[in-house]
Amino acid sequence: MAKRTAIIDLGSNGIRMAIFEKTSRYGFYILNEQKVKFRLGHGTYGKKNELLDKQIHKAYEIIKNFHSIALNCQCKKLFCIGTSALRDASNKDILIKKLKNDLKLNVKTISGEEEAYLGGFGAINLLPKLNNTAITLDIGGGSAEMCLVDKNKIIKTFSLDLGTVRLKDLYQDKIKKMEDYIDEKLKLLPDDFISDTLITIGGSLRAISSAIMDKNNYPLKQVHAFKYLIDDEEEFIKKILNCKQSELSALGIKKDRHDTIKIGVLVFLKIINKLKSKQILTSGAGVREGLFLKDLFKGNNSFPVNFNPSLKSLEDKFVKNKTSAVVKNAKNLFLSLQNFHYIDKKFLFHLEYAARLYNIGNILSFYSKHKHSAYMILNGLNFKITHDDKALISTIIEQNGKKVNYNNIKVSNLLPNENIVCWLNYILAFCVNLNKNNDNIVYDFSFSEKTLTIKNSLNFIKQENILKLHQPKSFNIVIDNII
Repeated sequence: MAKRTAIIDLGSNGIRMAIFEKTSRYGFYILNEQKVKFRLGHGTYGKKNELLDKQIHKAYEIIKNFHSIALNCQCKKLFCIGTSALRDASNKDILIKKLKNDLKLNVKTISGEEEAYLGGFGAINLLPKLNNTAITLDIGGGSAEMCLVDKNKIIKTFSLDLGTVRLKDLYQDKIKKMEDYIDEKLKLLPDDFISDTLITIGGSLRAISSAIMDKNNYPLKQVHAFKYLIDDEEEFIKKILNCKQSELSALGIKKDRHDTIKIGVLVFLKIINKLKSKQILTSGAGVREGLFLKDLFKGNNSFPVNFNPSLKSLEDKFVKNKTSAVVKNAKNLFLSLQNFHYIDKKFLFHLEYAARLYNIGNILSFYSKHKHSAYMILNGLNFKITHDDKALISTIIEQNGKKVNYNNIKVSNLLPNENIVCWLNYILAFCVNLNKNNDNIVYDFSFSEKTLTIKNSLNFIKQENILKLHQPKSFNIVIDNII
C-alpha cells in the first residue's frame, strides 16, 4: 500500500500539487498542498496555441520543485496531469519530454471530458451524499467542465472553452464580444443539463463562495460543503462583476484573483441562468482528489456504504483507547430516554460520531481535551459531511456535560434548537463518564416513571461524576448493585 501519493495538476491558471496520506485502506487526509499561480497558456490563445519558451522553462522549474517536495515527503506514487493549456498547446511535447528525460516523470494530458469526470468524481465522493440530480461546474483558466450527476453517479460530462485566462487573452476588456462568445458556447450544452443544484469546483468559484462567507460573517472558514441560495446572493455576485477593480479586496476577493475574477463571475452567472440553478454547493475537492480516489478505489466507484474517510483518518491518527462501549452506551441511553427527550432518531448519527471522536484532543493535552477535540473536528472532519453536522458534533463534545449557553457558541447559527444540543451533550458526557476507567463496559439502561435505572455495578466515583452533569430535564437515576 502506497502510504503517500502526490498529484501534480498542470492547469491553465496555476500549477498545484496535493499530497495525500492514507491512514488505512480508505482513511486518508491531505498532508501537503502547494500552489503557484502561473499561466502556462498566457498569450498563446488565438496565436497557434504555441507555448512560449519562457513559459515552458518556468513550468519545468515549478514542477521540478514540486517533484522534489514529493520525494522528500517519501511519496511512493506520483501522478502528473495536464489540462486545458497543455492539451491545446501545439508544442506541448517539448515540456512533456523534458520532464520525462530529466525527472523520469510521466505527464498525462487529459481531455476535457476526462477533466470533467475527475473533477466531478472527486466532488461527489467527498461532499455529503446527494439524493437528487446535480451538475458540477469547474471554471478553470482554459476551459469550463461540467458533469450531470444523478444520486451520486456521473451520467454525462461536457467541456467548453470558457476558461478565464482564455477569455482574457482573446477579448481583453471587450465585454460585449466576450458575452457573445460565451452565449454561443453555451448553446452547445445538451438539453438535459438542467438542475436546481450546482456544485462549484475551481479557484474562481471558491473565491466567490469565500467572499459570500466573509460578507455573512459565516462561523466556519472552510469552503468545502458550503452552500447558498442564488436568490440570496445574486445581487452580491453581480456587485463583484460590476465594481471597480480597486474595490474587489473590500468585497473579499484576494489579490491573486483580481485580474480574472470578473470574467469568472460573468461565465458563472450565464451558466447559472442556462442551467436554471437555484442552489450552490461548493466543493473544495476536484480533479486532484478525483484522480487520487480513482487510484484508491481500484475499480470501485465509491467508498463502502456509510464510510467517512475523514472520520476514519481521525480515528486512525488520534484515538488511542477503545471507544466502542461509549458508542454503544450512548445509543442505548438515547433510545432508553426516547419517550422523555423526544429527540428525533436522526441525531443518533451525530451522537455516534461524537462518541467515536470525543477523546482525540487528548493527543495534544489532557487539560481542556474536550476543547481540543472540538477544534480538531471542526478543522479535520472535512469530507462527506455538512457544516451543520460537524458543527453539532463538535459542539456536544465541547460542552462537556455543562449547561449549554448559545451565546457562547461561535457556531450557534449552524445548530438545531437548544434542547437537542443539551440532550446530546448530556448523553455523551454521561457515557464518557461511564468509561472513565477505559474499562469499555457496555451498560444496560431502562427508563420508566421519570427514573433511569442502570442495571450494572457502578463505582461511586463514576456515580458522582454522572450526578454532577447538568440535566436538560430533571429525572432520577437509580444504580443497581453499587460497588
